[in-house]
Amino acid sequence: MKRLTAIAFGLFFLLPAIALAADTTTTTDKDFDPSEEWNLHEWIPIHIGPLNMSITKAVAYLLLGAALSIVLGIVVMRVKTGRDPNRRQALGEIIYEIAQVQVAEQGLPTKAMRTWFPYCASLMIFIWVVNMLGFIPLPLSDEKVDIGGVKLPTLAIFAATSTLSVTLALALMTWVFTHIEGIRANGVMKYLQSWIPDVPKALYPLIVPLEVLGQFMRLISLSVRLYANMLAGHMLILTFIGLIFVLGNLAVAVVAVPAATAFYLFEVVIVVSIQAYIFAALSAIYIGSAIEPEH
Repeated sequence: MKRLTAIAFGLFFLLPAIALAADTTTTTDKDFDPSEEWNLHEWIPIHIGPLNMSITKAVAYLLLGAALSIVLGIVVMRVKTGRDPNRRQALGEIIYEIAQVQVAEQGLPTKAMRTWFPYCASLMIFIWVVNMLGFIPLPLSDEKVDIGGVKLPTLAIFAATSTLSVTLALALMTWVFTHIEGIRANGVMKYLQSWIPDVPKALYPLIVPLEVLGQFMRLISLSVRLYANMLAGHMLILTFIGLIFVLGNLAVAVVAVPAATAFYLFEVVIVVSIQAYIFAALSAIYIGSAIEPEH
């Protein structure tokens, strides 16, 4: 079993690169560049005035992630197969407990749980699913391989959350909801006044701009944290595998494949879940602090 697992991991990483190298019609005399994976080409162009709503690789991953998140929620939390809980139902209870106790209750006041717990829980599950999809080789690639005269997408690993536009959109939702809820719960003036700490009025010209800037920095930090962690992991994996083809020496695989496997396991076991948890937890904290600024 261990031997099969080792072989599976090797193929897991080598297949995307082999498929990419096999496409002589698109990669001839072209140096391997991991950053090319983040050049999003328009699959279905959709332009509405200045807005570019085109379907790209990132959009395809987001749509797939949304569909799988819905299926996951229904299967582990809605579908009951018997009177006694089974492993699937136990898993659903664990996910629910983490979302409620470790995420929502740590940031949201009790009166806001019913309204904002579903958002925070959905955010955690969705980001986790999208992150996990980024480590599964899928035929959702801009590159093509010729198999029997038919051009098919190569297998590739790509995380939509390693694209800044995606993480910024997720962060923007939380940022907008935070201020809307803060104004709804406290009124405009009281909410804006809550930004200003208890300092002498003479310091207001210095403190007020910093507090306003701090509100926008939340948006930046929330999006960049998720983006940077997912991007770094994928870049390292692709770079190690790419060394085999850049150097043109299979002996490099002795070092490159284990190194890529180690980074892969680190990302899947630790980073994927931690980043989903942190994003959802911070969202709950931001919304909760806007509802009850005194806390």
